[in-house]
Amino acid sequence: MVQQVTSGIKITVDTFFEGSFYKNYKAQYAFAYTITIENQSKDSVQLNARHWEIQDALNNPETVDGEGVIGKKPVLKPGESHTYTSGCLLTSPFGAMQGYYSMVNFTTTKKFNVAIPLFKLSAPFAIN
Repeated sequence: MVQQVTSGIKITVDTFFEGSFYKNYKAQYAFAYTITIENQSKDSVQLNARHWEIQDALNNPETVDGEGVIGKKPVLKPGESHTYTSGCLLTSPFGAMQGYYSMVNFTTTKKFNVAIPLFKLSAPFAIN
């Protein structure tokens, strides 16, 4: 588990190896991650977008941008949290992800980014 706080927003990440399979004669390694976004600030905030940088040990880095998380743009009052689980496929048993959430503070109407800390993805059978 990794954690980081940016502008009063705490991000906690847990990762899980889901398994491997072959697709088009290439190995695919499935990873899941659960993220909890906790508002430790005194203002209500909304998550509007996400930016991911995905590292695969065997491929070039991939960048993914999109609105919200899992089709939602959660509003978090002070003390509230939002948890979701998502995943990614890699072509190797090792990789990593990091990024940020684009958010807006409802009190100040200012937009700000919240860092998603670097977290590693590794299949247990590949760790020595």
